[in-house]
Amino acid sequence: MTAAMNPAAPHYLPVFITSPSESDLFLNGAAIFLVAMVLGLGSVYFRLHALPEHLAHKNANKVQFEIVAVLALLGLFTHNNLFWVAALILALVPIPDFHGPLANMAASLARMAGYSGPPREIDSSAEAPAAVATPSHPVEAMATPSTADTPAVPEQTDRISPKE
Repeated sequence: MTAAMNPAAPHYLPVFITSPSESDLFLNGAAIFLVAMVLGLGSVYFRLHALPEHLAHKNANKVQFEIVAVLALLGLFTHNNLFWVAALILALVPIPDFHGPLANMAASLARMAGYSGPPREIDSSAEAPAAVATPSHPVEAMATPSTADTPAVPEQTDRISPKE
């Protein structure tokens, strides 16, 4: 039995039309292309969602980086683009370091005031510290700081002494 072509069919058929016993090359190529595109677009999608974290990793402090990472993950899992845009803006705008200068100011003021930190527990085996005379007036307390914890500072002659 020979397979005769229908007389209404054209004599030249395109490549993607196959006979029943052959494999369909166009379908196989389309399937490979579809799988490659899904993997490629998925990779681009995840790289795009990781962009704020990469930007924050370069020029942000730790707290800012963690906030950007959380916002990027929220944007990824909730498909809410507002979180991702907020993470991108936060990663691009550097937040100034407020803690460093304030900590330095606090340390300087503590040194000027003679503050050595919170009171420490005294060992029972250690000797008791010498008794320190406590002034009776608050102004005298400010004028005469304890010399045990403070470094030697030259006296200023232009101080106003408390009135007696």
